[in-house]
Amino acid sequence: MPETQSESSVLDLLDQQIVHALVTDPRIAFARLGSILGVSEQTVARRYRSLRQRGMLHICGMVNAVPLGSTRWLLRLQSTPDKALRLAEALARLPDVSWVSLLSTGSEVTCVIRPRTIEQRDRLLLNTLPKASQVTGLRAYEMMHRFEMDEEWPRFGHLLTPDQLRALGPRRAPRDDTGPDAPVELSASDEVMLAALARDGRAPYAQLAAETGWSPTRVARRMAELQKAGVLYFDIDFAAERMGYTVRATIWLHVRPALLDAVGRAVTTHPEVAFVAATTGPSNLTASIICRDTAHLYRYVTERLGPLDGIADVEVTPTLRLLKQQQALMRTDRIALVPQ
Repeated sequence: MPETQSESSVLDLLDQQIVHALVTDPRIAFARLGSILGVSEQTVARRYRSLRQRGMLHICGMVNAVPLGSTRWLLRLQSTPDKALRLAEALARLPDVSWVSLLSTGSEVTCVIRPRTIEQRDRLLLNTLPKASQVTGLRAYEMMHRFEMDEEWPRFGHLLTPDQLRALGPRRAPRDDTGPDAPVELSASDEVMLAALARDGRAPYAQLAAETGWSPTRVARRMAELQKAGVLYFDIDFAAERMGYTVRATIWLHVRPALLDAVGRAVTTHPEVAFVAATTGPSNLTASIICRDTAHLYRYVTERLGPLDGIADVEVTPTLRLLKQQQALMRTDRIALVPQ
């Protein structure tokens, strides 16, 4: 049976232009976006709904733990091959855990944790995970610095005209890893709003008002305040496999300290890169790579990383299965619809 249009994983030009606009401004009004792209508001809304229903993308509101007085950690957990998948599935169910991957060895799981408090951090790193029967080893890397990219993956900006790019404007509210002078305090209503945005980053103000008990005006004002403070940012999860990218990998680099910042900034310019951070630990720079196939990954390592001065060692760990991105759970090669 031929694949219907609604089931197709192919992104046409308009889909790609919409994706770039959403990466630039995840909550952009469809009427404004339609005007920029020369199509109707209804066309943009229909295309967006199709992308979601096909499991191609999910927009989520995320909490940056740094302005709350905490930090983010990247974990590498060793397990026995028969228990690694269960470990990954258990981690994916935790709300403050993201980017849960089972690596190609079949016995190692990686994830990112965002504990809100020191107590939560210590409980997870010193008690919960070490005592889990599936865990045979644990390495924790604190993220010291996240490198911002001029254009986020999948880098479809070249598909828009200069006038369209100017109309969209710069990417909205890049996350601030420095944080304010004092940690931001979140109220119970803030938490309700943030939980709703995690489920749907484009949730209308009226819906958020109904859930928080605030007015739509107050919701918009508080959302803007949290974005300005660096607490709230918006991100997009993609089903890269359905977009024709079959290989995901993490690279772990040991870089000479004097060149760490230069190498990190250089890596952000590579089109295959979706995330770059300087970390503690034996490797001091890590990056998430998305490639068409294994041959593409090889070319990336040899032709893009290879020429960079300052890299002393490279470890490449391909992903066997991605179970969770920022908030969205993965069902094989597509994003599972997040419960509303």
